[in-house]
Amino acid sequence: MAVATETIRRRLQAVPESPGVYLFRDAVGQVVYVGKAVRLRDRLRSYFTPGYAQTPRLADMLRKVQDFEFVKTENEVEALVLECNLIKHYRPRYNIRLKDDKNYLYLKLPITEEFPRVHYVRRIQEDGALYFGPYTSAQGLRSTVRSLRQLLPFRTCSDEVFRQHRVCLDYHIHRCPGPCEGLISSEDYLARIREVALFMEGRSDLLTRRLRERMQQASDALDFENAARYRDQLAAIERIAARQKVLTRGNEDQDLIAYARHGRDVYVEVAYVRQGKMVGHDGHALEGAGEAAGPELLRAFLLMYYGSATHVPRSVVLPGEIEEPELVADWLARRRGGAVRLEVPRRGRKRALLVQLAETAEEELRQLRIQADYDRNRTEPMLSGLAEALGLPEPPRRIECYDISNLQGDSAVGSMVVFEDGRPRNDQYRVFRIRSTRGPNDFAMLQEVLRRRFGRLEAAERREGATDAADASFSTRPDLILIDGGRGQLSAALEVLEEIGFADIPTFALAKEREELFAPDRPEPIVQERNSPGMFLVQRVRDEAHRFAITHHRRQRARKALASPLDSVEGIGPARRRRLLRTFGSLQGIREAPIERLRELGIPEKVAVRLKELV
Repeated sequence: MAVATETIRRRLQAVPESPGVYLFRDAVGQVVYVGKAVRLRDRLRSYFTPGYAQTPRLADMLRKVQDFEFVKTENEVEALVLECNLIKHYRPRYNIRLKDDKNYLYLKLPITEEFPRVHYVRRIQEDGALYFGPYTSAQGLRSTVRSLRQLLPFRTCSDEVFRQHRVCLDYHIHRCPGPCEGLISSEDYLARIREVALFMEGRSDLLTRRLRERMQQASDALDFENAARYRDQLAAIERIAARQKVLTRGNEDQDLIAYARHGRDVYVEVAYVRQGKMVGHDGHALEGAGEAAGPELLRAFLLMYYGSATHVPRSVVLPGEIEEPELVADWLARRRGGAVRLEVPRRGRKRALLVQLAETAEEELRQLRIQADYDRNRTEPMLSGLAEALGLPEPPRRIECYDISNLQGDSAVGSMVVFEDGRPRNDQYRVFRIRSTRGPNDFAMLQEVLRRRFGRLEAAERREGATDAADASFSTRPDLILIDGGRGQLSAALEVLEEIGFADIPTFALAKEREELFAPDRPEPIVQERNSPGMFLVQRVRDEAHRFAITHHRRQRARKALASPLDSVEGIGPARRRRLLRTFGSLQGIREAPIERLRELGIPEKVAVRLKELV
């Protein structure tokens, strides 16, 4: 792509001069880079200018680029938003991005419910709930929640347990106020949840003021028991607040950001300052940074981090200048709903704090590199040995393995497990319920699974500019496909891959009996030494696929065995079933309920009669 062909020149002339986003694809159609431009035509033309690739990272990218596409936007801020979304979706190799950001946890407070359950989620939804995060440390978040439940007890039990209307051990150890038995009103419980939200926002001063007012009111009303309870909560919160380091004299609400780098490895540390106090900090490893300069690196981090964060502060303190500061500040202001200031202190207390934060990032990065070196020393021989044994041009970075589990065709499921760089990617494991195949036909079931999985990949590669595309487990092309089975399963898999257009992906089958690998164009199986690193990796991947498939197969059978009689009543779907059980508590209660009561719940008379007959 360093030199434009006649076709590329004609295509470039058709590119508009408006703002927008462009995507570069490699020879197999995978997106390798996403960029934003004020004028798309000028930006894309620059890549074809001789001598443009001035860094090894850019030169390496341009060697791989075989095609481009673009998406127009109304203005530059819209282009920035779309760029952020596309990088999250495609995770291009040459863009700077947060490492494993799909694994981050959020704390969810569903304040629209009567007695909301406080729980952990990995995705934010537009459902009216309050979300706090993202948190890279699940252990740290869970520890915070444990401390909170000692101060402000709330429920964490599932809705199924809650509907049993019996208090559990959490109530007796003062970790839950017992809403399941009506021991706290909905108004008081929701007020407590809002206090939890205040604490998570770092507003301990406002929470302290409210508790002090309640303590005084209870004392004036001679309600000394509640006054003592408010006093104890107040003391506990003030102890926590005393441990928070005072950073500024005012009531500033800001994030401080610093980073450390070693070669291509970059680690960013974020400290949260609320009401002038440090309330916490978190670290984030970056991917794709290469030799990117500081301004580019900081801009990319702000887009990736605040694109997922639930809170944008009034001020973001940075260790240096960033690319397009006005545009990024405008985007952050839209996210926050108010002005956001980007600060780069040159001296004084804030600069000293950034230096301390950078030292923390340096220590974290050192620990990560020690762990990475250990993992790399273990996995590289396995991947290299596997590539050599299978005749692959380079070690397979992403391996996908498929297995089928069923009992005479019953409760059949297919599993897909993913290993990247020799390590399992549990977040990208997927299970498929077999839908169209009837009877014990493992070959047909395998083909159904592969059609669905690679159909999703084909759709993702065809889709241009979409921001709501499939998750990375389906939109990422594997370097190697393993099938649990023998030559028959391999032939069935190759038939589907040929049909969909992915026959170029190396595909092999591993038979259990003799641990032989079957290749498409080899009459004899590949037999490796049982203790070879490559064979160890193949067996580990295959065993994981088998474990994952059998686990979900057993769950399917268990659900089938425990299926409710309500499932067999025509006209009773999931929503009505939940409503019935929530109202009457059990099948016995439904059985004893009069038809008129069922009709009050919105169930037609014919369905109500049928329900009474079958339950």
